Amino acid sequence: MNDRALTQELASQNILSTQIEGVFAAQQQAFLRNTLPDAGQRRAHLRALKQQLLRYQDVLAEAISRDFGERSLAETKMLEVLPTTLEINHAISHIRRWMRASRRWPELLFASNSLRVTYQPKGVVGVIATWNFPVYLSLGPLVAALAAGNRVMIKMPETTPATNATLKAMLGEVFAQDHVALIGGELQDPGAFTALPFNHIVFTGSPAVGRIVMAQAARNLTPVTLELGGKSPAIVLRDYPVREAARRIAHGKGINCGQVCVAPDYALVPRERVDEFVCAVVQSFGELYGKQTGQNADYTALATERHAARITAMLDDARAKGATVVACGDTGPGRRLPLHVVTNCTPDMLLMREEIFGPILPVLPYDTHEQAIEMVQQQARPLALYCFSHDAPERDKLLARTHSGGVTINDWAWHVVNHAAPFGGVGQSGMGNYHGEEGFRELSHARTVFKRHRFFPIGLFYRKREIDP
Repeated sequence: MNDRALTQELASQNILSTQIEGVFAAQQQAFLRNTLPDAGQRRAHLRALKQQLLRYQDVLAEAISRDFGERSLAETKMLEVLPTTLEINHAISHIRRWMRASRRWPELLFASNSLRVTYQPKGVVGVIATWNFPVYLSLGPLVAALAAGNRVMIKMPETTPATNATLKAMLGEVFAQDHVALIGGELQDPGAFTALPFNHIVFTGSPAVGRIVMAQAARNLTPVTLELGGKSPAIVLRDYPVREAARRIAHGKGINCGQVCVAPDYALVPRERVDEFVCAVVQSFGELYGKQTGQNADYTALATERHAARITAMLDDARAKGATVVACGDTGPGRRLPLHVVTNCTPDMLLMREEIFGPILPVLPYDTHEQAIEMVQQQARPLALYCFSHDAPERDKLLARTHSGGVTINDWAWHVVNHAAPFGGVGQSGMGNYHGEEGFRELSHARTVFKRHRFFPIGLFYRKREIDP
């Protein structure tokens, strides 16, 4: 790039930075004009969002498919439109109760006085979405922010331009820029967004970028909610039918081509049943997605060439280090890569050191329940954990001695789309929660209000100055 082109590029970035600063300032002013929207206003905003989502669902599905190179339209509606709609419905039904002040009991010393906690909107919330579920991971936090009465700016990834344009048009029809604004890939410097002094930031993405977001937010003392990921284990205990577990895990790895933050990352299986499990995964994947994966329009492609190269490099690295790799189908055009089951894994392999985020399933053998627990404990705390067992005492032992953001028992990921419960990570997999009441609380300020009773003898607490005789 020559000096003139570089100058023009920097000037363009400065203009865009100035533009988002203007939007932010407008949202701040608009918030000051209405710092406590009532329940009726908040519900009206959510109903408008829901109406738009249902109107645009087909357009959004087509846009996401273009961005991915091929994405199952059915998956988009099931995993993006439906969960967002359920989250909106849940918020609409419960906002009035969430907004009520919470009565608390004062200390005995202050008996007869009033103590309560009220919930205030924080102000302007920044939402940073990621590419694998660009609708659910942008509109989900938006629902929580609107339910809490906030103004919202959404930063979309640059790799989903068609989706970004569709969402921008969809939201622009019902929300003014000083209420909900969407910024897409045109912002070349993502730091210009996170540098804004938001009242809260919700980020979904990788731990590496999460650290950067958190560091930038710290300059403004902005609180953050980080939804990251990690290596979510699927543990098959000895009492559980192997074929049933294999089918559910194969489904979890095939959905969105494994590009799901809560997808099973690896499976722990009793040593004597590993071969049976591998065969069952291959068979189940074929039944769910077909052996000719590359020809299946309902099987999603890897989103970008860069991500496809990363997944291929993981497989090549595993083979070079002695792993056995079994493909569950054929590799088709357009980055449609079938699930690959990998055994004989070693700790130095890339697929054991990094979150996979794609159609690879390492299968690790264990000999005892205690060993399986230790193997999970040795990894960083994941976003999800999946336990396959009908043995309640053994299951409870596993859950008591491991940590994860959430758990689904005898299946995968369904805890995420139950919006009466929080969703969030722990440790390396994130911090904070959204969804449901916890999302409302996360994006509200809990304000303590103490009211002294008129005749309360507060003077008893005053220090009396000693008077010289």
